[in-house]
Amino acid sequence: MKSLFNNMFLIALLVIVLASCQENGEYEDVITDGSYQTAAQIRLTNVIIHDIFSPPVASRIYAYPSIAAYEVAVLADPQYKSMMGQLNGFEKRDFEVPEDVYLPLASLAAYYKTATALIFSEEKMTSHRDMAFEEIRKKGVPKKVFQKSVAFGEEVAEHVIEYSKKDNYHQSRSFEKYTVSNDPNTWQPTPPAYMEGIEPHWNKIRPFALDSAGQFKSVPPTEFSNDPSSLFYKEAEEVFHTINNLTDEQKDIAFFWDCNPYKVNVKGHVMFAEKKITPGGHWMGIASIAAKADGRDWKGTAEALALTSVALFDGFIACWDEKYRSVLIRPETYINKYIDEDWLPLLQTPPFPEYTSGHSVISNAASKTLTKIFGEPFHIVDSTEVAYGLPIREFESFRQAADEAAISRLYGGIHYMPAIVHGSTKGQKVGEHLLGKVSTKTENLAEN
Repeated sequence: MKSLFNNMFLIALLVIVLASCQENGEYEDVITDGSYQTAAQIRLTNVIIHDIFSPPVASRIYAYPSIAAYEVAVLADPQYKSMMGQLNGFEKRDFEVPEDVYLPLASLAAYYKTATALIFSEEKMTSHRDMAFEEIRKKGVPKKVFQKSVAFGEEVAEHVIEYSKKDNYHQSRSFEKYTVSNDPNTWQPTPPAYMEGIEPHWNKIRPFALDSAGQFKSVPPTEFSNDPSSLFYKEAEEVFHTINNLTDEQKDIAFFWDCNPYKVNVKGHVMFAEKKITPGGHWMGIASIAAKADGRDWKGTAEALALTSVALFDGFIACWDEKYRSVLIRPETYINKYIDEDWLPLLQTPPFPEYTSGHSVISNAASKTLTKIFGEPFHIVDSTEVAYGLPIREFESFRQAADEAAISRLYGGIHYMPAIVHGSTKGQKVGEHLLGKVSTKTENLAEN
């Protein structure tokens, strides 16, 4: 009996000691790296795919949660600089961190709160949040600390959510749809689904760093002509011959960077959709991979995701501004009409005008920000597409990855070369402008 009493006393004493350790901050190593935020981002990607958001809209959904998580990280480390007062219309607000707030958890709570406000399938995000939070609780974060941390993170999220409501997105949902023109040089819906033009008014969305959607206006596309001796015809012939003579490596590159969120398949009389990651989602995946490979903590991961998402968002705005200005015909339509009526591209043609290439713009914008953060060379083992049945690809720099993403659109048969070349230039300018206007490190302020 005495032995039993002694054992019970020791157990009770151990429980008291453990509780005391937790209350004294011994839970601080529960969240150290960016694994929880990466997991939340992967979940958000899956929801974006499920809800079938277009590439431009998806870039918006990635951006605001990443900014919210980053703004909490700023409060944890004086080397980081708030984006408030730097991004267009993002009003400054002084957040005082209450006692007993665990900022890594608050950052995660800010991400989940903001992300859930921007999607349709809210339960899919909240269920993932609940599982993550339960795991964190079980690792020893005291109840009082947990509750105050989540509440504080959601307070920061509310500020970001209010900021998001003023970017003209909700108003744009009621804008007129794109009206197809009969002009022979203009974009026409393509088979098999003949979908209407996606987001024709995206240039009216407030950018984060750009002065305007048309700040880096591209040179006009090559003058349209169906004359076989014309430059435009030769650009179409280049696409035609490239697809007819693709190597296995070129096919692999095209499929790896396809990132078509809604590919329509037709088998006999049956039509069904295949949903995949968006181009922006692919680059957000690369940012997460780079942060882990570089050993970044949760704050450094938040920085990489926030800056990358801002570059992607502005890249889509700049690109879509040109797309619906030039409204250029796609290679599939042109080649079928003037060169070979039976020709098909390797990839399914996306439902929006050709010029400039979206992949080229956003990939180069993202590569600029990632190179700024991680440097060059930087070995990337890109496993982003493994979940969608594709193998990894490896690169020695973000610029190399961006170059491959851009040329993949020629290999896919969905862009002429000028859209790729001038799209890449536009993306580089967007990225450079962002880095010149927005700083995430206090030590860089003097440089800007």
